Amino acid sequence: MAFDVDVIVSSLPFLAQGLGLSLLLTVLAALGGIVLAVILALMRLSGFRALRLVSAGYVNFFRSMPLILVIFWFFFLVPLIIGRPVGGFYSALIAFTLFEAAYYSEIVRAGIQSVSRGQVWASYATGLTYAQTMRYVVLPQAFRNMTPVLLTQAIILFQDTSLVFVVSLRDFMTATTIVARNEGRLIEMYLFAAAVYFVICFSGSLYVRRLQRKYAT
Repeated sequence: MAFDVDVIVSSLPFLAQGLGLSLLLTVLAALGGIVLAVILALMRLSGFRALRLVSAGYVNFFRSMPLILVIFWFFFLVPLIIGRPVGGFYSALIAFTLFEAAYYSEIVRAGIQSVSRGQVWASYATGLTYAQTMRYVVLPQAFRNMTPVLLTQAIILFQDTSLVFVVSLRDFMTATTIVARNEGRLIEMYLFAAAVYFVICFSGSLYVRRLQRKYAT
């Protein structure tokens, strides 16, 4: 059987819609996860034991769960609790955001701890409050240091979006599977899917390495 490129070309608009959904989920979940991760990291570094315990419990709990199980929770269990459906997209988005926040928070915590304590004490000495010190001194430097790691985690998140087929969302991988089955062209479509994932993820990895070299100088 000859390799049929036409089936890929004719399916590009359909596949592009799926890829758009995968990228949208990745961007929104990464942004939401990072915002929540900052809160969790500050709680983990807090002087209050109760806050440290809550944050540690959250991180350890979600890092012990398979992502697909978290997606199932928000798709099947939350509607039962609130009495109305959440929808596949929002179920997946909430699940990804909460799940990724657990991983991002450890990255953010390490980033905050990488900032010299001397700068913190100097900020206090100039009259800045704790919130101002974090906002204007610590977090900007911490994010600069941890940006490559955050982007690496975002690449992993993009790959994980292929799990949303379990809630009937038509992401890039699901769209590829639909075309492959309908057209009977499994080899062409799955090789094309692998090529797309490779190009996106490898390009992202090259950008991360470039940032690491830039920040190391």
